[in-house]
Amino acid sequence: MVEAPAAATHITPIRVYYEDTDAAGIVYYANYLNFAERARTEMMRDLADGLYARMLADGMAFVVRRCTVDYAGAAKLDDLVEVHSRVLNVGGASLSAEQTVWRDGERLVAMEVKLGCIGSDGRPARIPADLRAAIEKHA
Repeated sequence: MVEAPAAATHITPIRVYYEDTDAAGIVYYANYLNFAERARTEMMRDLADGLYARMLADGMAFVVRRCTVDYAGAAKLDDLVEVHSRVLNVGGASLSAEQTVWRDGERLVAMEVKLGCIGSDGRPARIPADLRAAIEKHA
């Protein structure tokens, strides 16, 4: 996976807390998924300027359909990491994103995530047109 250009990348800083680590003080592998989820939420909030909140209020949501993860390094207790997120493409009812976790210029984890949009009934739904347009500007 290739790192995105700065203009297309949303950066979310995250401090590693004790609850994120195992007994050795190293981030437990599954917690990188939590970091990515937080970062995607912040990216959507920033890119969509209120449209994402309206989508959630209407009972719609994005759910993970697929996620591939490549672990190259490990963060430790009290590290400050950055999750770099960028939208790769947007479909009618789905989007793909690339997310990487960095510490001091070292890539620790790279993920590619495919998200599906669902309606309040839990069934696939089209991404609202105005939200899709806002996201596409950054893809």
